[in-house]
Amino acid sequence: MKRIIFNLLSILFLLILLFVLYLFMINKYNFYIPCIFKKITGLYCPGCGITRCFLSLLKLDYYSAFRYNMLVFLLLPFLIFYVLYNIYLYITNEEDKIIKKISKKVWYALLIVTILFGILRNTEMFSYLAPI
Repeated sequence: MKRIIFNLLSILFLLILLFVLYLFMINKYNFYIPCIFKKITGLYCPGCGITRCFLSLLKLDYYSAFRYNMLVFLLLPFLIFYVLYNIYLYITNEEDKIIKKISKKVWYALLIVTILFGILRNTEMFSYLAPI
């Protein structure tokens, strides 16, 4: 079990390191990763605006972050709860319960919400969902 936690922490550290490197590239060289889906189809994917959303969150500009990608604000509480719950289980030494698998129903619900968000943000009626 400790090996799994070590692997997860290693992956988290690597992701944080890559994110910091990316922030450096944005600030120093004005380098942004383009959305390939948008380049090919001309449509916004569910993830369009996430980089600008997180940059706005780092500046504590919640309004702009919300306007860049509202889906983050729907899914972020779920992710935060999941991580905090597993940290709580780790601290209370309930190792047999750590890193519970998320049920398939929850994954399907998240997938449906993400796909619906991607479809709606490309319709004229819901154009306010598109990144600003």
